[in-house]
Amino acid sequence: MISALQHPNLVRLYGCCVEGSPLLLVYEYMENNSLAHVLFSEKEGQLTLDWPTRHKICVGIAKGLAFLHEESPLKVGHIDIKTTNILLDKDMNPKISDFGLAKLDEKENTHISTRVAGTIGYMAPEYALWFS
Repeated sequence: MISALQHPNLVRLYGCCVEGSPLLLVYEYMENNSLAHVLFSEKEGQLTLDWPTRHKICVGIAKGLAFLHEESPLKVGHIDIKTTNILLDKDMNPKISDFGLAKLDEKENTHISTRVAGTIGYMAPEYALWFS
């Protein structure tokens, strides 16, 4: 289903392998790794982000999310947006990846879930206010 969604700010899924272990997803090659790698890596020769590039990345992420939420034929909530799930191509264009926790917005399903979701160790600050 995710491979059918195409947008400049969503990573393209080319295929998968579901036989045996480990299970594999085949994405397009992203030359500059993840946003987390660029921001937090301490390796020599690390990329540095100037403010125009940071702005471009933020706007690209917002465009990708707007597409998922409003413009695509399938309305998708990503649920796990974080720097490791933002990949950067050779021109530093951001692409949203890892739809493992994504939810479809089904109009006929009116139940609202209040369950906490996301990667352990990463949580939106408002959850800490509600569940502490």
